[in-house]
Amino acid sequence: MLFTHYGVTGPVILSASSIVGRQLKKKELILHIDLKPALTEEQLDRRVLREFEANHNRQFKNSVDSLFPAKLRPVMVELSGIPEEKKVNEITREERLRFVRQIKDFQMTLTGLRGYREAIITKGGVSVKEIDPGTMESKLAAGLYFAGEVLDLDAVTGGYNLQIAWSTGFLAGTGV
Repeated sequence: MLFTHYGVTGPVILSASSIVGRQLKKKELILHIDLKPALTEEQLDRRVLREFEANHNRQFKNSVDSLFPAKLRPVMVELSGIPEEKKVNEITREERLRFVRQIKDFQMTLTGLRGYREAIITKGGVSVKEIDPGTMESKLAAGLYFAGEVLDLDAVTGGYNLQIAWSTGFLAGTGV
């Protein structure tokens, strides 16, 4: 998953977009992201405590360098609700635990997809029920063959759509 100036993208988001796209037409959705999935909440709390102990006289905004990539740091500091100028040794247990929960359940509001002009994967097309799967010939119009993205097929990211295009193209070409 990649964070961008407009939201999130990457293989997991592209795969999920085909599922949540219909729901986004009805309402906004909340994306929950665990920014430290290898750690339990307790392990993460101990890690944050170690960082705070090592930086106990520094300002909060300067104590999270090893926790996040540079561009994510100011976002996490702002969303934490902890004043960025506050000294780490003044941060309460409740503030620290809230910060840990924020890391384990970072939330973003999903408002929509980027649109057709930027689409990597499209949805819809000729129904596969109307196609002979052995030849890719239309069951409705003899001599008309379909392949690839024109078909109503949807695969997860990772080359599967390319494989569908090659396989159906081969079948259609052989069928002709």
